[in-house]
Amino acid sequence: METFQQRIPTELKQIITSEEAYEYRIIPKEKNNNSIIFWSDAKNSNRLAKELSIIYNSSITINSINSTSLDTLLAKNYRKSTTTKALNFNLNFLEKLLLSAKEYDSSDIHLEPYEKQCRIRFRIDGKLIEQYTINKEEYPQIINQIKIKAGLDISQKRLSQDGRISVNTDGNEFDIRVSCLPTLHGEKIVMRILKRDTKNIDLKKLGFTDQELKTYLEGIKNPNGIILISGPTGSGKTTTLYGTLKLLNEESRNITTIEDPIEYTLEGINQVQLKEDIGFDFPSALRTFLRQDPDIIMVGEIRDEKTANMAIKAALTGHLVFSTIHTNSAWATISRLIDMSIPPFLIASTLKISMAQRLVRKLCPHCKKETCIEKIDFPSQFSIPKEMKTTFEPIGCPQCHYTGYSGRIAIYEILPIDRQMEQFIHSNDLNIDEHTQKHKIKTLKSNAIRLIKSGKTSVEEVYSILTNTI
Repeated sequence: METFQQRIPTELKQIITSEEAYEYRIIPKEKNNNSIIFWSDAKNSNRLAKELSIIYNSSITINSINSTSLDTLLAKNYRKSTTTKALNFNLNFLEKLLLSAKEYDSSDIHLEPYEKQCRIRFRIDGKLIEQYTINKEEYPQIINQIKIKAGLDISQKRLSQDGRISVNTDGNEFDIRVSCLPTLHGEKIVMRILKRDTKNIDLKKLGFTDQELKTYLEGIKNPNGIILISGPTGSGKTTTLYGTLKLLNEESRNITTIEDPIEYTLEGINQVQLKEDIGFDFPSALRTFLRQDPDIIMVGEIRDEKTANMAIKAALTGHLVFSTIHTNSAWATISRLIDMSIPPFLIASTLKISMAQRLVRKLCPHCKKETCIEKIDFPSQFSIPKEMKTTFEPIGCPQCHYTGYSGRIAIYEILPIDRQMEQFIHSNDLNIDEHTQKHKIKTLKSNAIRLIKSGKTSVEEVYSILTNTI
């Protein structure tokens, strides 16, 4: 029984697709030359073996397995599509790869070459999962197909390249950002799946508490100023920004964005793609925007002093500016701007809200298990609240593919810039703990603790937040 509980090797798993695994209720057990052994709970194994021998042009052997064990293997090794639409098996491998990643709600596809073989991984719910292994001989052909579709130079293998693919196959339409990087054993490609559709983005469903949402909505009602969202790559900053722009998108407002890349398309908003290779960068785009009579400007990212200065200038001239920045907390954003040589008095007069956010996986509601607090599970310097006696831990079940987690939720740290905060900024005073406690401002750490207490996530998932934030 225990044998059936294990994940099968990738080279076996990729013999069949997820759709085929669930359609025929089969799991590859072994492959030797032109013969394949499958596990199945089929009542008529001879008939199934004959059908599969035609499909796979191989000698097929069916080993019997009970339905419960087969269901476990299917859930552990093959993900069902998030839609009910079946994949067209007449597509080539690259098309199937792209559509499969989209159907499984993957955010990125990694194609990685190594000394003896290559592998393909999907990032699902923030974690990389190996999907395929590829022979070294076949890998260059797949890479060239991707580079051609992305408009990249297939003869250039020593420099990094960036491109974009528009997919319109089998009724699916979406865009993919392609990044190509030369490594020791060949070119590695990472493809980021960009979603055109924003109809499912709703600020109320992202993870704000009622008070945080109220504070944020009050901040974005300002006619001018800067709203900054900080966090690492993949923390959901762009989704929050698009949810905000979607809310503010009215006929009476002129909204313009400069992005790299454009991840969603919003009807009624003027979206501009950054093109640094021809000198069209964030600062130059912002200079042009100010002559376009905008009401709201969204800058994809504040990367340097020039962009920061232009964003400040736009805010001072009566525009509402939204942007992202890479810092660890909402207050660290202010320190980062000062490091960029922005005078504190300008920051104090233009910044309306500084917000930090992270994405954490939610525990699967079907299998999570309540357990007693273990001090060893927490960071050594973390003080466990007295009222917290138990936590929940991931277990794994068919509904979550035995990961213990299902979906993700954002946690926020929102710092509204009031008069007292302006004084802190003017004096560059970093000690704002008393102020945040007095005004009941929730930090990333306190919100992480709230999610642990409510059983929405595990200590393991927010461990780094408990360690690294105030």
